[in-house]
Amino acid sequence: MSNRPAGHAARSTVRPNSETSGHAPIRTFLYTADGMSIDSVYDPGAVVYETRPDTFQPHPRHLVFVIAHGFTGDVDRPHVRRVAGVLRGYGAVVTFSFRGHGRSGGRSTVGDREVLDLAAAVAHARGFGHARVVTVGFSMGGSVVLRHAALYAGAADAVVSVSAPARWYYRGTAPMRRLHWLVTRPEGRLVGRYGLRTRIHHREWDPVPLSPVAAVPQIAPAPLLIVHGDRDAYFPLDHPRMLAEAAGDHGELWVEPGMGHAEHAAGDALLSRIGAWATAAAG
Repeated sequence: MSNRPAGHAARSTVRPNSETSGHAPIRTFLYTADGMSIDSVYDPGAVVYETRPDTFQPHPRHLVFVIAHGFTGDVDRPHVRRVAGVLRGYGAVVTFSFRGHGRSGGRSTVGDREVLDLAAAVAHARGFGHARVVTVGFSMGGSVVLRHAALYAGAADAVVSVSAPARWYYRGTAPMRRLHWLVTRPEGRLVGRYGLRTRIHHREWDPVPLSPVAAVPQIAPAPLLIVHGDRDAYFPLDHPRMLAEAAGDHGELWVEPGMGHAEHAAGDALLSRIGAWATAAAG
């Protein structure tokens, strides 16, 4: 499973045109550079239009958030929809299901080729006319937004990584040991498929993808926000601190008191702060 970027190509079964008047969310399948079908939803939010609403062209300064969910999430999960609901107050929102999750095709590579899924979603977002794109990732998705920003220079105007690991193969907490069992053992992958609606690839990484902490220095000059809870049961605070140190002056670290892990632990107030930060940072 190579981490080599294979382009930004994405094809959509729905195109923005006059039929999208009324500003309803648009659900469609995207196609990644390696041919994977990715389920996505575009929500225009409170779009400010330059001309008539039926042209579906947002003001060039109106930003769009592309949300990269955590492992076992998907575009229909309530916690993903809640994140989208808060951020739509600050811009348009694209949500999507990573490969192997929900109605998307293929099997999860747990953060490796998922960078191609995010690249397709970002290209899709720009296809609606948005000049500013902010990627927001949680846990596995948090590692993916870091690698995407490093491998696709200029694709994101700002990056937010929430509850992300700094390094691969971490087994220092009980939840991460359970996750490794889920991913690496045949019986674990059965639990993933039938219990968690997540289809997991049986192959090991070859080559091992660029680690999040190695990716971070390559993100500059795009602004980077790292968010982590001080009660995260998966990744202790040395992970966000490593990321922040690697980011240097172009990164910002928020350690959230009392917060646990990823989307479930990110309250509406925190998401609103992220939305406000992104609006300023991507401007």
